Amino acid sequence: MASNKKLLVLPGDGIGPEVMRQVRRVVDWMDKRRHVSFDIQEGLVGGAALDAHGTPLTDETMADALAVDAVLFGSVGGPKWDDLPFEKKPERGLLRLRKEMDLFANLRPAIVFPALADASTLKRELVEGLDILILRELTGGVYFGEPRGVETLPDGTKKAVDTQVYTTPEIERVARVGFDLARKRGGKVHSVEKANVMHTGVLWRETVTKLHETEGKGIELHHMYADNCAMQLVRNPKQFDVIVTDNLFGDILSDCAAMLTGSLGMLPSASLGLEDPTTGRRMALYEPVHGSAPDIAGQDMANPLAELLSFAMLLRYSFDMGEDADMIEKAINNVLDAGFRTADIYVPGTAKVSTTVMGDTLLRELDKLSA
Repeated sequence: MASNKKLLVLPGDGIGPEVMRQVRRVVDWMDKRRHVSFDIQEGLVGGAALDAHGTPLTDETMADALAVDAVLFGSVGGPKWDDLPFEKKPERGLLRLRKEMDLFANLRPAIVFPALADASTLKRELVEGLDILILRELTGGVYFGEPRGVETLPDGTKKAVDTQVYTTPEIERVARVGFDLARKRGGKVHSVEKANVMHTGVLWRETVTKLHETEGKGIELHHMYADNCAMQLVRNPKQFDVIVTDNLFGDILSDCAAMLTGSLGMLPSASLGLEDPTTGRRMALYEPVHGSAPDIAGQDMANPLAELLSFAMLLRYSFDMGEDADMIEKAINNVLDAGFRTADIYVPGTAKVSTTVMGDTLLRELDKLSA
């Protein structure tokens, strides 16, 4: 019997296929040990799709993404495709997925596992126990605003234009998600913009304030400029619970927060759309924060834990499988406590292991937890 859990897997480029392979091993383990199965399709995206079809995302794969319950994404890009025109670059495949699936809310946790507190570039006391969630608006702002482009001026020089634009409904829907998430966490939201110099920042602050008055009961709301937020993330990160911000600032601040944890190889993300009021189905795409890391691709060196944690988020948010998500996260924590490390998080005194061995170790830990 086919599963009703429909999943599209897009490994992509670089280390994407290697880390996704470890997720597929966990999926197989769940089928055998937890009697949970998925109806899985696999497709091409990014450079892999360019090489095969001449486009970073085919219409057929886009249609598949719109038809499934969730998309699990690997990574895209690499020097092989650096010289392509802007509209052909591998990253355009991911942007198209986000736009056409209307994935407006990007969830980026920054959590420090106890065993990795010393891997951060900040002092242990600043990051130990850190648990931040950055909520980035994903389909508006300067990455999609019009007009955009480069033009040649009469004197032969060039002018480039990118437009930062937001509407009230776009801001309201992401702020609403932020308040909902905060209710399940520490009850505190920092709304981040540049209202001191940007009109979109003025509208952002005004809109979030009004929404808080009507829908933010019990939520502690703070406003902060984006540059100050970047400074505070490295000065006193534990002051934050949920940070809600726009597309550009969210891109920057979430990578800043990522390094508080010691490695991009440890961080998952979820991108969510609106919930269908009739079916309850919500478009969703899950991906690790790290890139395609072409310098180590094919060497069995990549850290698969961010992809596995993204899969845990998929179980939690798309399939309401919190117990299974908890088990995967617990297994990862135990593996780290036992001293197993891929190269990106290795420190003297721990065991440096390959991508495959990390997967082996995780599966053994899952066996113990499910016994």
